[in-house]
Amino acid sequence: MTLYVNLAELLGTRIEQGFYRPGDRLPSVRALSVEHGVSLSTVQQAYRMLEDSGLATPKPKSGYFVPVGRELPELPAVGRPAQRPVEISQWDQVLELIRAVPRKDVVQLGRGMPDVTTPTLKPLLRGLARISRRQDMPGLYYDNIHGTLELREQIARLMLDSGCQLSASDLVITTGCHEALSTSIHAICEPGDIVAVDSPSFHGAMQTLKGLGMKALEIPTDPLTGISLEALELALEQWPIKVIQITPNCNNPLGYIMPESRKRALLTLAQRFDVAIIEDDVYGELAYTYPRPRTIKSFDEDGRVLLCSSFSKTLAPGLRIGWVAPGRYLERVLHMKYISTGSTAPQPQISIAEFLKGGYFEPHLRRMRTQYQRNRDTMIDWVTRYFPAGTRASRPQGSFMLWVELPEAFDTLKLNRALHDQGVQIAVGSIFSASGKYRNCLRMNYAAKPTPQIEEAVRKVGAAVIRLLAESESLELKRTVPLEALKVGDTA
Repeated sequence: MTLYVNLAELLGTRIEQGFYRPGDRLPSVRALSVEHGVSLSTVQQAYRMLEDSGLATPKPKSGYFVPVGRELPELPAVGRPAQRPVEISQWDQVLELIRAVPRKDVVQLGRGMPDVTTPTLKPLLRGLARISRRQDMPGLYYDNIHGTLELREQIARLMLDSGCQLSASDLVITTGCHEALSTSIHAICEPGDIVAVDSPSFHGAMQTLKGLGMKALEIPTDPLTGISLEALELALEQWPIKVIQITPNCNNPLGYIMPESRKRALLTLAQRFDVAIIEDDVYGELAYTYPRPRTIKSFDEDGRVLLCSSFSKTLAPGLRIGWVAPGRYLERVLHMKYISTGSTAPQPQISIAEFLKGGYFEPHLRRMRTQYQRNRDTMIDWVTRYFPAGTRASRPQGSFMLWVELPEAFDTLKLNRALHDQGVQIAVGSIFSASGKYRNCLRMNYAAKPTPQIEEAVRKVGAAVIRLLAESESLELKRTVPLEALKVGDTA
């Protein structure tokens, strides 16, 4: 990646995280040139890139400034989950989300779908078609339970960017990241075991815990820095936690990237209490900054971290190709995979391996990162414009999910029902909690290129929120008025 792109991403991150506030003057071209050891033209190119993305505005003879109009909503508050292991619920709400069939008349803002219409996927589609026509029919045979060697070799190469030194033999190909997570959990835990999770947390992992008869202990999580290590340490001291399940890079649903120092500290905690870490890195490649963030796995020296990921968010979920680097738990993971799905479908494995080997993946990722970052800014602007004042929103540092927090008493289940007849679907916040917290929150997808239809859908969500809040206030007023009247009568 060129120097000016790196510099633009660095400045963009600082602006988004509030280091430079709306109206602030940004460093001069000359100052940045000296600070970063680059030419004046490189800095100018970086600033032009920031202009294009709406993060910087030039003023004649004054330099560059953060646009005043980019006042961002406040960040979501840190959650207050129950400080004890709980049985996992919310399956009916998760089922409602995942059972929805894509329809042209419904804008699905709730599903975790990447943009699959991008032209950078055409080589992959051609590869799938070509493999299906081969006379030796490689896609129709059973494959090694580890997965095809060609794909594992390419994934091992990809993992170098995340700081991981892995070989093909360290990897197991799975049917999506979901199977990577479920086999990892099943390999370590037994019914009744306690698993510590970030809160809010990916609903799929928690439903796996539910299905396997385990309990979740939700740990408060900061929307910028991730899981509270202090709260986690207290929990580890108090409860017999078997494993920590976490999404530290481009978290789902909050979008943060856990700072490297905190990743190291988390691993140190796990070593001290001798617990495993299941690391979900499915969105890690979609970080807006380059190089991509390191995984916790990259610091692991004793094999206690099971790294799970897939191509479902970077390429397409329908391919159903994921992987796990299980460390010391390799044999157990292989056994769990064998008794669940056996070997993974080889045809998409072969086509993805060719796509990676052909050098198509990196340009595709660059395009997606740029698109998703731009879409994030647009979605936040729409939320600011159409949602009621005081609405909070996350500041994703990667991926394509926005977490929105409404007043504490608000009910997004009721909101989703109200939106159903208007052709809009959201993901309700309660499915991201084992005990059904975050009922006043919702998650929205911004992967697709913005269209008037999507903007209208977001406007409908905001309008429905405003209407339901007004109805709630009206009901509350009706409840209190007779009481006040009664008090007046008593006084008389």
